[in-house]
Amino acid sequence: MKNEKGFTLVEMLVVLLIISILILVTIPNVSKHFETIDKKGCEAYIMMLQGQVEAYKLNHNEYPASVSDLIAEDYIVEDDLRCPDNTEIKIVEGEVIGPGNSGT
Repeated sequence: MKNEKGFTLVEMLVVLLIISILILVTIPNVSKHFETIDKKGCEAYIMMLQGQVEAYKLNHNEYPASVSDLIAEDYIVEDDLRCPDNTEIKIVEGEVIGPGNSGT
């Protein structure tokens, strides 16, 4: 039995320590990337909605009075105007206002 090869307890603990450190380093980076993805997704959604508002204006020579005008004319399909991070988006006087912009 003295010639059996295998890992010692110390070797196993060193490997577990290295794996634990790697996990502790990667988890915060992954959560930071999810925040960036939500922010970029929200910005893209706001730009898409602003494009639909402008298309409505071109076709009707006025900005929509409300979101229901855009829905009724099939410019947007749903009235749940929320970003991927669940923040609300509003359309005020022809301008789409979300968490990243307050309007000009």
